Amino acid sequence: MIEQQNKDYLEFAKVVAYEAGEIMREYYYKKNIKNHYKKPTNDAVEVVTEADEKINRWVIERVKQRFPDHGVYGEEESYNRDSEYVWVCDPIDGTNPFIMGLMVSVFSLALTRNGVPEVGVIYDFHGNKLYESMVGGGAFMNGKQIHVNNLGLEPKARFNADWWVGAGYDPVPVIHQLALDTGMYVLTIGSIAHACALVAKGEFVASLFPGTEGKNVDVAAAKVIIEEAGGKVTDIFGKEQRYDRPIEGAILSNGIVHNEIVERLMVLREEKRL
Repeated sequence: MIEQQNKDYLEFAKVVAYEAGEIMREYYYKKNIKNHYKKPTNDAVEVVTEADEKINRWVIERVKQRFPDHGVYGEEESYNRDSEYVWVCDPIDGTNPFIMGLMVSVFSLALTRNGVPEVGVIYDFHGNKLYESMVGGGAFMNGKQIHVNNLGLEPKARFNADWWVGAGYDPVPVIHQLALDTGMYVLTIGSIAHACALVAKGEFVASLFPGTEGKNVDVAAAKVIIEEAGGKVTDIFGKEQRYDRPIEGAILSNGIVHNEIVERLMVLREEKRL
């Protein structure tokens, strides 16, 4: 019963993802996106485009029509967030790259039940790649099953790391030291959800995300996709957390490297440098 229900939820999420992708294409390819974004009204580094808002509203309308008792936690707008079932949406993860014309931004949508992601999709509209998963069902990209890699923190390992002014934590010292100690290659692609999809696909060994307030939208879908691909996802202290509310950052990994990253971050925390 629950499995069939989740299959139905996943099919709905996939349809919405493709619909969101069409809106992203409309703005990215047919309009001058630089004329359709709103500058921040304060000192924040966050920006938002008309496309972000349009997609967020569209998700809310689709959920209201199909599942009226469900809620939506969106990056730009929310609805009925106290529901048992909440759809967690980042309409455009990687808005700055989207504005700049870089081909990394994705749509991310997860269904949480009491804060636990049960269904997740991440859609790369540039490459027409849909990453999808539901609990117990494996992880797939365009219908082909995907798995995390089996690398450790070593020279041939690629590691995605995010940080920005205003992030909840500053893991940069740990990232620097890990790179020096292991020779791993560190980069930031500009979209945490996209980077997480690449963890699930086996391209990255891990992605480290220091976001907190309102940043559950970035990684909720990745939680179920990566774990169904054989990886592990926790907060930055190695603990489980809810994804229908603010988070304590996230480590999203192949599982093999997870504990070492947590241990390094805990040392930084004890030194009160995190």
